[in-house]
Amino acid sequence: MAKIITCFRPFLLFFAVFVVPNFGFGQDSTLFDSEEILELSLKGDVRQLFKNTKGEAQYFDFSLGYADEIGVQHSIPLRVRTRGHFRRQMNLCDYPPLLLNFTKENTGNTIFSGQDKLKLVMPCQGEKYVLREFYAYKVYNQLTPKSFKVRLVRLTIVDDSDKPKNYASFLGFLIEEEEQMAKRNQMAALDKELVKPESIELNDFLRMSVFQYLIGNTDWSIQYRQNIKLISPSENQKPVAVPYDFDHAGIVRPPYAMPAPELKLATVADRRYRGYCMEEMQLFESIFSEFNTKKDAIYALYAESKLLDSKSIKSTINYLDEFYATINNSKRVKADFQYPCLSGGTGNVVIKGLK
Repeated sequence: MAKIITCFRPFLLFFAVFVVPNFGFGQDSTLFDSEEILELSLKGDVRQLFKNTKGEAQYFDFSLGYADEIGVQHSIPLRVRTRGHFRRQMNLCDYPPLLLNFTKENTGNTIFSGQDKLKLVMPCQGEKYVLREFYAYKVYNQLTPKSFKVRLVRLTIVDDSDKPKNYASFLGFLIEEEEQMAKRNQMAALDKELVKPESIELNDFLRMSVFQYLIGNTDWSIQYRQNIKLISPSENQKPVAVPYDFDHAGIVRPPYAMPAPELKLATVADRRYRGYCMEEMQLFESIFSEFNTKKDAIYALYAESKLLDSKSIKSTINYLDEFYATINNSKRVKADFQYPCLSGGTGNVVIKGLK
């Protein structure tokens, strides 16, 4: 359950610490450039890894296997730990999300060359929800390059514990590292706490917050960096907010997802714009125009998908229809996007993070 702060507090802007990425020579960019499903195997003491769901996560030694384009088999030693908060809880997910920790000397001449720590999203309560979250990332990729790239994988788990268990292969996806995403956009990751939403570059903030409204995601905040990363070209320029972690979004709608009760929403499928108050609706016009321009490409992600089931495709397209009907209706758009200006609403609720 998300911890909620129901009023704004003074936010001090601290000095920005830039994380300058240092990637190894010969890095293979095709890891996130390809649309092909990457076949992977993960071998190690799976029983101990999956039991590690409480307290500080512990690393375990594993090996990651894959075959390259010419069929050569690679086996990469690495360390793996569980990660996250909500999805890491015991008995909630079939598989907890993982963090893959590579070392440079073990990834040379492989597709993982130059990688450091990669997030691996695993199916919590079914593959279809993994795919729905994957496509949410792909929607944001359509809108801006200042977004996290993702790569679908089919994972085979080989349990090397003293009581090995057989696992069927399943779909998951890898998420681009923050530093690489920043470098790709000629920026750097920004370590800055307690940031005001108003301090974010305006158009990037509006694009991000309208996107969150589109997918029905309320589980984010700028102030406490809840599911938000910051990047910037320099410490003297306004940062850009990059969203991630969309499993609580209405467009994904897994069985465990519930909106924070303080938001007074019935389900995660109910949209709520969570930007700050802007009474001048013309500020949104160029952003809505971008979404309209990208409409066909966004719909095509779902309509042309060979992986999503027909029910997911139909329900998602209906969900998108509702968004586009709103942003192209002057009365509805004003009511929804000026919601944060209402004194009696929940527009001032700030999500701090998960317990």
